[in-house]
Amino acid sequence: MSKLRSLPPMLRPFDTSTTRLPPKTINPIYNSPQHNEWRATVIARANGQCEAIVNGRRCTNAKPLHRVDADHIIELRDGGAAFDPNNGQCLCRMHHKIKSLAARKRRHST
Repeated sequence: MSKLRSLPPMLRPFDTSTTRLPPKTINPIYNSPQHNEWRATVIARANGQCEAIVNGRRCTNAKPLHRVDADHIIELRDGGAAFDPNNGQCLCRMHHKIKSLAARKRRHST
């Protein structure tokens, strides 16, 4: 039996967007040696485990099975200290995203 072949599309894809977003820029602080040291300190203090509390229990996501981030408790845009270990917490990617989106929503709603 012969194989059925599909025909190629008759029209090429066409970009219909009206505006181009500017490329995302990264704060130069995140590429500094001080930030790398701060990040290592925050993650080591938490033993590489997420510090988020959900329903009265600490999240069990930890290194090396999960990626963890050093998160600023008070975000830099809100005036938080950039390299103060007391302004840092270790969060898994999921909880970091949840916290950052909530902070962004709170920032734009006021």
